[in-house]
Amino acid sequence: MRELILKMSMSLDGFVSDLEGRNTWMFGADQAAKAWSVETLWDASLHIMGSRSFRDMAAWWPTSTDQFAPPMNRIPKAVFSRQGAAGLGTSDPTAALAEARARAGATQALELQPGGESWSKPYVASGDLATEIARLKAAYGKPILAHGGVRFARALVAAGLVDQFILAVHPVALGQGLPLFSELTAPLRLELVSSRSFPGGAMAQAYRPA
Repeated sequence: MRELILKMSMSLDGFVSDLEGRNTWMFGADQAAKAWSVETLWDASLHIMGSRSFRDMAAWWPTSTDQFAPPMNRIPKAVFSRQGAAGLGTSDPTAALAEARARAGATQALELQPGGESWSKPYVASGDLATEIARLKAAYGKPILAHGGVRFARALVAAGLVDQFILAVHPVALGQGLPLFSELTAPLRLELVSSRSFPGGAMAQAYRPA
């Protein structure tokens, strides 16, 4: 069986997103932290996310040459959407390419990257959350890596479906934002599995439910 890992970036004061969804605070210049994140992305057999995150990612990653693009494009995806495929909008990589070209300007040519076509054929999970996760966990292989967004991540936490939390804590305080654990009905005891610090001040903390 595969484990479900929830990987989230978090501010020092415990928020995984600002109130407006403008989360540029997550993307620093620390190359060691970025290399760790890329390695973590590769160590998965499936990436899962909510429908809003899927739409945002499907419009970006297929044409991106960022260092995170290869694992994001080449590893299979599953998207959780209560409306089924109809709730995803377009996930056609050709349309994503046109959108990316429009953002970049007509003079900058962008091409579909290896694996970019995978965004057009995700597994769409529209049933009961626990049942769908159990079905995905039943396969063998590397872990399932959950990305969010916030509502999807909270639902996974509240239902007790996460086998391991990987929290990248960044050296920034937001003051206000969206927390990850706000839908818990009782304290969640966690056991620290590993901890790693990076030159830029970020820390990667891995926990399992105790």
